Amino acid sequence: MMNKELNIKNFSVSNDSSLFLISGPCQLENRDHAMFMAENLKKICEKNKINLVYKTSFDKANRTSLTSKRGLGLSKSIEVFNEIKKQFELPILTDVHNPEQCNELREVVDILQIPAFLCRQTDLLIAAAKTDLIVNIKKGQFLAPWDMKNVIKKVSDSNNDKILITERGVSFGYNTLVSDMRSLSILKKEKYPVIFDATHSVQQPGGKGESSGGEREYIYDLSKAAVSIGISGLFLEVHDDPDNAPSDGANMLKLSNLNDFLKKIMMLDNLIKKEKI
Repeated sequence: MMNKELNIKNFSVSNDSSLFLISGPCQLENRDHAMFMAENLKKICEKNKINLVYKTSFDKANRTSLTSKRGLGLSKSIEVFNEIKKQFELPILTDVHNPEQCNELREVVDILQIPAFLCRQTDLLIAAAKTDLIVNIKKGQFLAPWDMKNVIKKVSDSNNDKILITERGVSFGYNTLVSDMRSLSILKKEKYPVIFDATHSVQQPGGKGESSGGEREYIYDLSKAAVSIGISGLFLEVHDDPDNAPSDGANMLKLSNLNDFLKKIMMLDNLIKKEKI
């Protein structure tokens, strides 16, 4: 079976095609910040000739603390999503946490993302599949890569073959994640486009007690390793001021560093895709 090719708005993706980027701030904080980030991410990606899917979460439903900020909420975020699509013509990805949200977002976004902690939730997977949108399934931190076959089947058997698979590290002891690069090769055997989530892979869940920590200095090294395997896309949460972001700041890439990052990454991706070892 050949590698699966998916169409996302005005471009196609596969494990053989040029790398694409899923990027944006962890949560949708407010309208102005979202518009600022979308505009700047689009400019940087156009400069580096990389296709962009804008990512942000309307609700961070699994925050460490009850007092943590969660995002703008669904109804207000839908308004912002529509404005971003109209002004910047970008495809949009956002997380869903229950089946009802899938239907509410059906006409708004291009890709529904199943959070890693929820990747085995059958009703959520079926509801996402039935929207006929692309479904990005993040591999649970608790799952071996070969166990994703059963997760993928829940979506494909629900008459939706438009699937992305994202690797984001596996739990390793307490408050730590580790990236097993073999996982990317194993996931590629399913022939669907494989994404590497470079920013959540350096997260330290609950590492600060009431919030998660992270080691953003390793984002580039892990991204190089992943891209060298030959993947479809990179997932990068990016923020203009990550140290003061309301969530996941410690593992987000700073916006001002993105251009140089992508310039180097795309050189590597072009080399690997040409070689086709």
